[in-house]
Amino acid sequence: MALTRNDLLSLEEYSDQRNEFRKKVMAHKANRRLHIGEHVALYFESKLTMQYQIQEMLRIEKIFDAAGIQEELDAYNPLIPNGNGWRATMMLEYVDPEQRKRCLAELKGIEDTLWFGTDKQGKRRFTPKVNPDLERSTEEKTSAVHFVFWDFTEEEKKEILAAKQWYFGIDHPNYGPISVLVDGSLKVELEKEIG
Repeated sequence: MALTRNDLLSLEEYSDQRNEFRKKVMAHKANRRLHIGEHVALYFESKLTMQYQIQEMLRIEKIFDAAGIQEELDAYNPLIPNGNGWRATMMLEYVDPEQRKRCLAELKGIEDTLWFGTDKQGKRRFTPKVNPDLERSTEEKTSAVHFVFWDFTEEEKKEILAAKQWYFGIDHPNYGPISVLVDGSLKVELEKEIG
């Protein structure tokens, strides 16, 4: 499942194909986004979204040496789903900078209240690992970006796939409790990743 150098385009090839590749990725991403309320969104990652991230980083930083490419692969490969769960980027989205600053302080710890469940109240709840390998929040505020990893056992995957409804929710006192139903193309995409 991990990306290798062979999966990547050279800087020249990527420059030639970038517009078409970007359109493909944006269409793919549209089916992999979930809003939980007005200001929190989960963007479920995939091999394609991570290839795009790496290609963009290589382009922006003009990285073409083997060590630099490997460094980017090592940074982004952990965000590719491994067949046992999901990887998502959790974004706290505020347009106004002052509101963002205030809300990030009010929502300190929100990342630790995120859950996935097979009922609306989250009685059967699965909590993700948040920001493995790096601390994203401070004592004063949460970060606007968090990386969340759900990993399931074989039994849990069977249970989840058999469930009629799926929900993602947040229980932070300054944001929730709130839960949203997962359906349509997003549910299909997520089922594929653990099925």
